[in-house]
Amino acid sequence: MVSEETMMFRFGTEENKVEKIIQEACGAMEEKGYNPINQLVGYLLSGDPAYVTSHKEARSKIRTLERDDILEELVHFYLEAHKDMR
Repeated sequence: MVSEETMMFRFGTEENKVEKIIQEACGAMEEKGYNPINQLVGYLLSGDPAYVTSHKEARSKIRTLERDDILEELVHFYLEAHKDMR
């Protein structure tokens, strides 16, 4: 049975942790010569952690997060950055 009520997501509780891990993982990927956007998209779409380098423990750190939490943070960041365009 599907509820007719709107679900509410809470921002702020895990936001800083997610942001920090994304930044660390992307930095590690850049250091190894990978394109962090392509690698992160590959990971988010497939769930395969091999898209994220193990350099600086980026893979194990990113696996501590749920993929939907990463997506939520990315969408939130994008919408906040483009608030003026709406």
